[in-house]
Amino acid sequence: MKTFALSVQNLIRKPGRTVALSLLTAFLSLAVFGGTVVVLSLRSGLQSLESRLGADIILVPSEAQSKVSFKDLFLQGTAGAWYMDASVTEKALEVPGVEKAAPQTFLASLKADCCSVKIQVIGIDPQLDFTVQPWISRSLKNGLGDMEIAVGCKVEAGMGEILRIYDRQCKVTACLEPTGTGLDTAVYCNMDTMRKLLEAAEEKGINHKIKSGDEDIISAVYIKVRDGADIGQVNSALTGKLRKVTAVRTRSMITGISDSLAGVSRTVTLLIALVWVLAVVILLLVFLMISRERAGEFAVLRLLGASRQGLGRMVLTESALCGVLGGAAGTALAALCIFPFSALIEQQLSLPYLLPGAGTILALALGTVLLASAVSAAAGFLAARRLSRVDPGSALRGGT
Repeated sequence: MKTFALSVQNLIRKPGRTVALSLLTAFLSLAVFGGTVVVLSLRSGLQSLESRLGADIILVPSEAQSKVSFKDLFLQGTAGAWYMDASVTEKALEVPGVEKAAPQTFLASLKADCCSVKIQVIGIDPQLDFTVQPWISRSLKNGLGDMEIAVGCKVEAGMGEILRIYDRQCKVTACLEPTGTGLDTAVYCNMDTMRKLLEAAEEKGINHKIKSGDEDIISAVYIKVRDGADIGQVNSALTGKLRKVTAVRTRSMITGISDSLAGVSRTVTLLIALVWVLAVVILLLVFLMISRERAGEFAVLRLLGASRQGLGRMVLTESALCGVLGGAAGTALAALCIFPFSALIEQQLSLPYLLPGAGTILALALGTVLLASAVSAAAGFLAARRLSRVDPGSALRGGT
């Protein structure tokens, strides 16, 4: 306790030195904590996208890819609306190797007098859907009724609130968990509700029919391939059977995203490593310079009866405390830079981005502070070893 108290007094007595050492460890902590949170968020977002898609193949009209990037629809919530005949679902089920086929219908609402907010509305068939329905069921046991909607976590509407979509009132009955993708800005409804919204949009002069008549229309069909079936062969068979329809393998889309994520992760990891090396080298140099400055102080303490081990513990305690202070400050600063601006980071990276859970973040913060303290203590240990070899008489005469 005496060593600890003396160390604290030394830090208070030399505030400039204390702040300088703490800033170095703060710089290290900021890079380690901030970089690790970004990498973990990207990986979590990719895992969320994989689990939420849940399909091996997605069928879309051939002209869909010329209207909007299908990948951007999920990653950035880009509003998209394209249509094909609903019979595509039944035809897809006839292809060998197809286990499930779930249709979806897209409707891009307008942020105008007719709509509360600009959103992507997605109609699903609760009986056939295997991608979104499992997530909705977590917060809504009875399923979506007519004119009821489930909203992504980024849609500004709470349970029981009413959203106007083309002047039709839709009640929010479920709020979905975050995914870190554009799906967080989407609104889901059943197909009966979607038909009413399509009619309402047509009343506003927006034509969604692929041809005259009252045929049901859909925007995409999500395909689940049977276990053991070759996805590539099923994909080719679907393309050959269905005219004017493009089959998109979700794995190829996710692989592209994964490659981009890997590139970002490598860059962030490299920057963390460079900051680590730089911080350690600078800390060593600073502590060695301080050891020269404090040689006289330590000589006096030795002559007053302090042991080498005691002085070593004092230096280690001081350096560890600087590490804790700097680590906490750097971690807090990184948190202030990342958490409030997570939406902006996601937008700039154009990749799935989902922050880790509170427990993971807390454990990472504590680990970062401990790491900063350990690095600082290691540098202090080298300085303590150097000081322990100093002859008190030589130090008092001005030598080292």
